[in-house]
Amino acid sequence: MKTIVQISLDLTNIKEAMETSEMAMRAGVDWLEAGTPLILAEGLHGVKSLRERFPDTPIVADLKTMDGGYLEAEMMAKAGATQVVVMAKAHDETVIRVVKACQDFGIEVMGDNLACEDMVGAAKHLEDLGCNYIVHHIGYDERGGMHERGENAPSPLDQLSEIVQAVDIPVQAVGGLTIEQAIRTPEYGASLVVLGAPLTVDADSFKTASGDVEGSLRLICEKVHSYNT
Repeated sequence: MKTIVQISLDLTNIKEAMETSEMAMRAGVDWLEAGTPLILAEGLHGVKSLRERFPDTPIVADLKTMDGGYLEAEMMAKAGATQVVVMAKAHDETVIRVVKACQDFGIEVMGDNLACEDMVGAAKHLEDLGCNYIVHHIGYDERGGMHERGENAPSPLDQLSEIVQAVDIPVQAVGGLTIEQAIRTPEYGASLVVLGAPLTVDADSFKTASGDVEGSLRLICEKVHSYNT
């Protein structure tokens, strides 16, 4: 799979999500992600608005589904999502139902291994259950809590190579990466590069980051896409 840049819209209103998306697309971003905060704040309307404005752009709905898998995936598919996210910590039947819904409605499944004790094993299991992508994920709260206690939080890079080698589907790494680290994830075999808090979104307020974000994004996209040449 060619390298892809995905921006996570971890924002809380459609207006700012649309403005950030417009900027991201100008900069060369390939995929848009309706982040969990946006889905909580705006629901299906956020995904529908993105689809109406960007009819040909892949849109990931970061549902973090734990139950009710078929219905959640169906709703997001009908709203215009092209990928939905289900958690490895969910019951296998939930993952299976998300996969079935996505097959029925022509979209794809991303399996997220957040908080799994065996993250490599969880990634492989998600693939075996029918997921199309793996999200290797170190959580926001996990990182924050460990930093507050003066502990070193794990990085998605720690086991990234192992996960890429364990599965035959595309992998993305999420959770506290610096810009430099995110750009380098294709070197580990992770073809989906995700940009979000704190790269292009302020991690504390979940507002679009200040500064020349568009210029930074353009340079990041150029670097990531250069892996395809």
